[in-house]
Amino acid sequence: MHEDGGPAQSDHRAALVASFLGWTLDAFDFFLVVFCLTAIAREFGRADKEIALTITVTLAFRPLGAFLFGLLADRYGRRLPLMIDLVFYSLCEVASGLAPSYRTFLVLRALFGIGMGGEWGVGTSLAMEKVPPRMRGVLSGVLQEGYALGYLLAAAAYFLVYPRFGWRPLFFLGGLPALLALFVRARVKESEVWQKTHHTSFRELGRGIASHWKLFLSLILLMTTLNLVAHGTQDLYPTFLERQWGLAPRARAAVTALSMVGAINGGIFFGWVSDRVGRRRGIVAALSAALVMIPLWAFAPGLALLVVGAFLMQFMVQGAWGIIPAHVSELSPDPVRGFLPGFAAQCGVLLSSSVAYLEARAAERSSYSGVMALTALCVLVAGIVVAAFGRERRGVAFGSGAP
Repeated sequence: MHEDGGPAQSDHRAALVASFLGWTLDAFDFFLVVFCLTAIAREFGRADKEIALTITVTLAFRPLGAFLFGLLADRYGRRLPLMIDLVFYSLCEVASGLAPSYRTFLVLRALFGIGMGGEWGVGTSLAMEKVPPRMRGVLSGVLQEGYALGYLLAAAAYFLVYPRFGWRPLFFLGGLPALLALFVRARVKESEVWQKTHHTSFRELGRGIASHWKLFLSLILLMTTLNLVAHGTQDLYPTFLERQWGLAPRARAAVTALSMVGAINGGIFFGWVSDRVGRRRGIVAALSAALVMIPLWAFAPGLALLVVGAFLMQFMVQGAWGIIPAHVSELSPDPVRGFLPGFAAQCGVLLSSSVAYLEARAAERSSYSGVMALTALCVLVAGIVVAAFGRERRGVAFGSGAP
């Protein structure tokens, strides 16, 4: 179905770019709250844990977005739901910057969670169905690290904008994804795999989804552990740098940005590795290496080693995540690929969504370094066990009718 050049290559590149940028801007919008947590808390007269709760609420509402947009993607195609989703979460983000109160902000972050939850599954299915199977792992790493790039861009925006203008203007930048919808409309073609294999009614689609309930549960378990790994090591890291290290806003942004440089490189590297040694082995290798990084990451004796630990930890954590788009897309049958990976992933988000809130509460009675180190140890071990004993279908041909 794919060739090494010509229109097919141009088509899969456009789909990959659109999905990558959608996930990048989605993550950018999400991590603005992470960076601005203490500033938002001060303005609304709330404790850190209450703003951390808005992060939890965003994560908790992501399954609803994955459910709605995933069904639309399997019934009506990948392109239209992706465009609608991009515009929706852009509007929610801009409105967050205008929120007059904590309660309004909380509601808007819940709505943003719906949009954030819809983007990943739809964008992943569109991109993975178009890229060449022999490069699926490394391009999966490129796609997934849009998340790390979004974190990096949030750090850069915080570094440049926050010290002068405060936190609200940062959220106005969240309107940019709406422009990406125009690119999708003009340049991205519908998935040939969807056109060939999709169900023709919601009833038929529902029966198809229900028939794969065992696979669905296994994907939820995998995605719960991987989300615990990601959010347990990332969401409160800027707060850790402020509370534990006393770093100023620009220093926090710089350290976090460097960690995301590691994440981008790790995702692409381990995605490439997984094309050669397999998806499960690649994930286990990345998470095992992350275990070794915990002491340096959480208990570094100086700033230079702290930066090294942050870089290496996210190299490994996002190394494992770089494999995920290819892995879960390959595990999912063609007719339900828009729904199954995305909804399972966001159910995993829901089940892991309290990790930042629990870390913030525990840190009130202990040190951030101790709490984050113990959290990382537990979630990394869980991720290794679940990934090691899971299924794999590396390199399966989409649209072939293979079970």
